[in-house]
Amino acid sequence: MTGASRGIGRLLAQKLGQRGVTVVVTYKGNADLAEESLADVKAAGGDGITAQVDIEQPESIDALFDLVRDTYGRLDYFVANAAASAFKPVKELKLHHLDRSYATNARSFVLGAQRAAELMDKGGRIVVVTSYGSLRAFPTYAALGAAKAMSESYMKYMAVEFGPRQITVNAVNGGLIDTDSLEYFYTKVPGQAPIETVYEKLPLQRPGTADDMADAVDFLLSDKASYITGQVLSVDGGLTVIAPPYWADTTSPLRDAVLPAAE
Repeated sequence: MTGASRGIGRLLAQKLGQRGVTVVVTYKGNADLAEESLADVKAAGGDGITAQVDIEQPESIDALFDLVRDTYGRLDYFVANAAASAFKPVKELKLHHLDRSYATNARSFVLGAQRAAELMDKGGRIVVVTSYGSLRAFPTYAALGAAKAMSESYMKYMAVEFGPRQITVNAVNGGLIDTDSLEYFYTKVPGQAPIETVYEKLPLQRPGTADDMADAVDFLLSDKASYITGQVLSVDGGLTVIAPPYWADTTSPLRDAVLPAAE
């Protein structure tokens, strides 16, 4: 699992530990957090190892799956959970923003799934964690949203191509989930609508939790989801069906950047 040392990934790793799963907890730079996550897995009844990986680098992804092959010989689950991007209007995106978003969110999923499928000799489960920006446009989310949409499209092709080998492939699409990323998005990007006003527009009128997301992924990894493949499971409190007006609620300077006055 990528991104397993904190947030949604850490909770999911712990839930898998409760099922006795052996988890490879990956991390990019913080080995201490990864070890803490692995300790949670073991305390819950599972086992595993930690592994450093930079998912922006194809050779690092290969090294990760070489480690899995050499250590365990096979694989049952692959969860692509790590994400990173710049939050900027389209006109402000530079080449390095585009390259990093693609490499981290879409390319790493494809390269990881290719290697994972090779190790799934008895069938398996592949899940990619995406977000609401893949379905609807909202301010400054273009780089990440487009990359997540690409991941969801690849997911559907994988579901078809890997299906005969009894490998299911699905996505869990999160709405407003109460994590560090949501806090950053609504407190560090000037001009965003106050988050409380956004919650008020949701049918459930509250954010989701990392636990909600982890439960959804855990379900898709379980035997109960053995006949579900090629699907995007939205965990969003009704956000997808109501589509609140994010753009209309923005203020300057963001509003001037994303919704300039008509000439």
